[in-house]
Amino acid sequence: MTTETATPMPGRPSRIMLDTDMTIYRASEHKDALLHALGETENLEIDLSAVGDIDTAGLQLLILLKREARASGKQLALSGHSAAVRQAIDFCNLAAAFGDPMVIPA
Repeated sequence: MTTETATPMPGRPSRIMLDTDMTIYRASEHKDALLHALGETENLEIDLSAVGDIDTAGLQLLILLKREARASGKQLALSGHSAAVRQAIDFCNLAAAFGDPMVIPA
């Protein structure tokens, strides 16, 4: 996981790029780091473009993060959905639940 903007400029979110798989094998590690990052800012963007594999544990983590952001009045955006992430979200019919636009490359 890479934090690209530790201290965002006004109006810009803190940005984290996930560059590892979001599977059950890494869920605990990702959960701790992502919840900590969400707690440190009011506006967080998570770039999923480098996620090579995601399973239901990864999807559950993204749902948890969205729920926690809403509950605490914070902004959380998911961006750069990799093909694996798009496929998992589509398969589970969760696009509307996340509410983030998914750009599908040509």
